[in-house]
Amino acid sequence: MTTYDFTAPLWRWLAKDEETSGSWFFVSLPFDVSDEIEATAGPGKGFGSVRVEVTVGATTWRTSVFPSTEQRTYVLPVKKAVRTAEGLAEGSEAVVSLTLV
Repeated sequence: MTTYDFTAPLWRWLAKDEETSGSWFFVSLPFDVSDEIEATAGPGKGFGSVRVEVTVGATTWRTSVFPSTEQRTYVLPVKKAVRTAEGLAEGSEAVVSLTLV
C-alpha cells in the first residue's frame, strides 16, 4: 500500500446557506498526490469518494477523500474530535499521512 505524507492548511467550507456554513473543515491534497490517487483508485464510489486511513499527529482514523471541482483536487474532511485532539484551528498546518484502504 502506498502512503502519502504531506503538510497542508486546514480550511473551513463555506456553504451557501448560513445554517451549515462553517460546520465542515478540510485539508486539500497536493495536486500530485491527488493525481496519483485518481490514477490508482479509479472513479471512486459515491460522489467519487475514495476510502483512506489517515494519521494526523497521534490520531488515526478511516474516512474518505472527495474530489472537489472548486479546489481541483481531492479534499480530506477533518472531524472536530481530530481538530480538538491535535490542536488544529482554521489555517493551521496539518501534517498528514494518508493510505488508500
